[in-house]
Amino acid sequence: MSDSAVAGLPVTGAWRPGDPVGARRFADIGALALEWGGALPSATLAYETWGSYDGSNAVLVEHALTGDAHVVGPAGPGQPTGGWWDGLIGPGRALDTNRWFVVAPNVLGGCGGSTGPSSIASDGSPWGSRFPRLTIRDQVRAEIALAKVLGIERWALMVGGSMGGMRSLEWAFMQPTAVERLLLLATCAAASAEQIALCSTQVSAIKADPAWLGGDYYGSSVGPVAGMGIARKIAHISYRGSLELESRFGRAAQDGEDPSSGGRFAIESYLDHHATKLARRFDAGSYVLLSEAMNSHDIGRGRGGVGTALGAITASTVVVSVDTDRLYRPEQQSALASGIPGATLTTVQSPYGHDGFLIEVAAVAAATEALLTA
Repeated sequence: MSDSAVAGLPVTGAWRPGDPVGARRFADIGALALEWGGALPSATLAYETWGSYDGSNAVLVEHALTGDAHVVGPAGPGQPTGGWWDGLIGPGRALDTNRWFVVAPNVLGGCGGSTGPSSIASDGSPWGSRFPRLTIRDQVRAEIALAKVLGIERWALMVGGSMGGMRSLEWAFMQPTAVERLLLLATCAAASAEQIALCSTQVSAIKADPAWLGGDYYGSSVGPVAGMGIARKIAHISYRGSLELESRFGRAAQDGEDPSSGGRFAIESYLDHHATKLARRFDAGSYVLLSEAMNSHDIGRGRGGVGTALGAITASTVVVSVDTDRLYRPEQQSALASGIPGATLTTVQSPYGHDGFLIEVAAVAAATEALLTA
């Protein structure tokens, strides 16, 4: 990314205590022992809710890697962006808030108010490099603790895409009596070699930035925004469909620029825009931690293998695949649907690749409504 593209960016896009909170709420979930060793002496999860709880109508929405608890609604105090799934939640929508009580937590390790690397530890300094490694299962254990705080014993529906689908799947295995219905979108039973390679390459880009400072850059005037930008570019290429990129950009030059004279192609400008946009709102420490947690994902680890673990899931399940997804390939969703007893598979036709699960809201809404009325 060019120097001008990162000029003026904050050291970290993480929410910090004292920032405006908007609709965000916070739950103290106490200490948490971690799967791969170590513990958090205390942890907080940020979350948002919509609707009213009647004891049987709770829905959990699980966000993807760079999402947060703000699923729907405008930008505002403490919330730099609008909802990432607008159109799905609200009166008269698929998750009708006149009927359903919708809960969306910010994942443990994130930077939207939940405890993560940018959070202040007990010694008054950011956790930084001291923050312990997390797995998807650790994140779900934190959300199980949140459910207890909220007094929710059973989820009528759990919805998750990509990394959120990983957590939803783990929920359904770890707490089978707590998940009645399960909607898994553009996700997998275990991270593949290619997915691990893509995540680890992005992590390497961030750690190679001299401003990373071993993960302890929070007191610095310069953060690893250049490394974050490269990581986001790598990720974004995998998120979108190749045909969409070709039809939108092809070999066109960026307006006012000439590639033969050092200017950018339009696709380069597009990637620069998304790199800068993410660096403004998301913390590099969380990006590294969550990417490594995604690499840990394997529903069958220590459980007799993927087939055995999927076969133990009892929730009524719909799996949604995007036909052009080249990151979480359709055959991975086919394997989920084949392995989970009674599950059905829906394929969404979309030019948008992996991001289709976020963009094709009407198709996701239809799958949601069908599952809720089955």
